[in-house]
Amino acid sequence: MNTDTSLTTERLQAASQILKAMAHPLRVAILNLLSDNKKLTVTEIHEALKIEQSTTSHHLGILKDKGVLMSERDGKHSYYFLKNNNLKHIIECLNKCTDCNNS
Repeated sequence: MNTDTSLTTERLQAASQILKAMAHPLRVAILNLLSDNKKLTVTEIHEALKIEQSTTSHHLGILKDKGVLMSERDGKHSYYFLKNNNLKHIIECLNKCTDCNNS
């Protein structure tokens, strides 16, 4: 098991790409929905967030392309979920940070 946690140039670049992909209000909302180890379809996400299905698909595509999300097919449906469960800690941190600003 590799326990090296040094921030190499490659790791910093990968982290930067993930954060850039996440840096949009709708994408943060999508990730927030998925942060409890949930697997949701495009329809479930767009209905929960009350946004257009095409907009939802666009943002899911970006998150998947940048390695933040994965999907798996089950019949006619594709289910989206966090590629790495550690990403939920970033969402939790964002939630805590925004709670602090409202105090």
